[in-house]
Amino acid sequence: MPYPEQIDQLSPKFNRKPDGSAYAVEEELPIFEGVYSGLLGHDNITNSTIRVYTESRFAGEEITNFIVSIPSESPWKRMIKIFASVGKVYVTYETLGDMVEAEDINLLQESLIATQQALESYKKKGIVDGGTFLEEV
Repeated sequence: MPYPEQIDQLSPKFNRKPDGSAYAVEEELPIFEGVYSGLLGHDNITNSTIRVYTESRFAGEEITNFIVSIPSESPWKRMIKIFASVGKVYVTYETLGDMVEAEDINLLQESLIATQQALESYKKKGIVDGGTFLEEV
């Protein structure tokens, strides 16, 4: 559900490093009813570096019951399906950097437009007072 019903969450992107080295990434992912299924947050992931643990920084129990797949329409992305009986897991991996796609730009545009629409609504219904919003009823 987009803004203003909820705050947009846009993930930062990594540029490729000039020296070709990789970024080390850790993502916290929620497990719901024993499963997490979704895209990892970054692109161009080296599959052999993917590890899943029950605690941050390679701590806790290592989870080996997961599947990594590559979407045919976007082979730079990685889909992961994790099976675990915990509330959350930590996935670590290495990436050479992200691809910037039309989808990324579209999300930014939609977020910006929704913010502007909310601001215009406040301007019509209330008072914009030096950085604070006071809505008149």
